[in-house]
Amino acid sequence: MAYIFSAIIAGLFFLALHYFTEFTKLQKITVTTILLAIILSAILYNSYSNAQSQKMLEAVRKFEQNKTVKCKNEDVNSTNYTLSIGTYTFIGKHNTPYFNQMISVSECE
Repeated sequence: MAYIFSAIIAGLFFLALHYFTEFTKLQKITVTTILLAIILSAILYNSYSNAQSQKMLEAVRKFEQNKTVKCKNEDVNSTNYTLSIGTYTFIGKHNTPYFNQMISVSECE
């Protein structure tokens, strides 16, 4: 839905640029190219961010299902680690070799 609103706003901007400015044709092309580059980079960043979030949630889901998750060449499981939901970090449990070791979920596969 946000993409539709963005397209409408961009269309209105281009109409205003076409009818109500005294820019030369080259200046209009430059402004249009810059605006499209900004919009494209925002869309690409949003897609990348969503992919990273899905990857993190998948690792958390596996961990909560008592499966082993591979993180930084370590096997993370509920026997040796706990999950801090606030920071999405695996923290080594007391009385294990991983005590106080912290691994961010973003580093997991």
